[in-house]
Amino acid sequence: MLKTLVKASHITNLTDARYFAALETEWLGFNLETGSETYIEPQKIMAIKEWVEGPKIVGEFGMQDVETIKSAVETIQFDAIQLGHFSGVSHAMLLRDIPIIKEFVIEDKLDVDAIGEHLFTFSSYVETFLLSGSLKWSSIKEDSFAIEFLKGICEKYQVVLAIDIAPSDILDLLEKVNPYGIGVTGGEEEAVGVKSFDELDELFDVIMIEETY
Repeated sequence: MLKTLVKASHITNLTDARYFAALETEWLGFNLETGSETYIEPQKIMAIKEWVEGPKIVGEFGMQDVETIKSAVETIQFDAIQLGHFSGVSHAMLLRDIPIIKEFVIEDKLDVDAIGEHLFTFSSYVETFLLSGSLKWSSIKEDSFAIEFLKGICEKYQVVLAIDIAPSDILDLLEKVNPYGIGVTGGEEEAVGVKSFDELDELFDVIMIEETY
């Protein structure tokens, strides 16, 4: 059991999928935006689905139109979808029959007005928000205003934070901000079935609750 929910994004291979599933990750995300480095073909997603149990399977979309997304949902049978930063609220309105994760990408600074407006605008149509991008815990952990803002939005909305953070700082983040979850990403295999999980192992060691019998 984990101390917080975890969303694993950009899964491209079975090794990652089975690793995250074994660690009770809440969501496995697969990127369906063609042309991106982590794009994965629908047929491969369906094959991976056959080998994992537990996590919700999420289709991660960019600028695709509503009909394309609906078609992918019907074909792959996603448990949820993720709409990209630039997806409009009309997409969320037309797709709300399936649980939606809405991404907001933070670039250079914590723009509280833009983030607050985005979350409020989409809050009636989406289930969870993913804040990703260049946000670094090392630069905000001593910033009381930033901490209070993040804590406030996490109290009001289901917010998953995919930020640059050292595993040793994870408990500090959970205590000060208490997000709905944290975001991690998969990566390329060195060879089929061969992958180093050292950094992820360290992170999961920190958030794993030891079971006592």
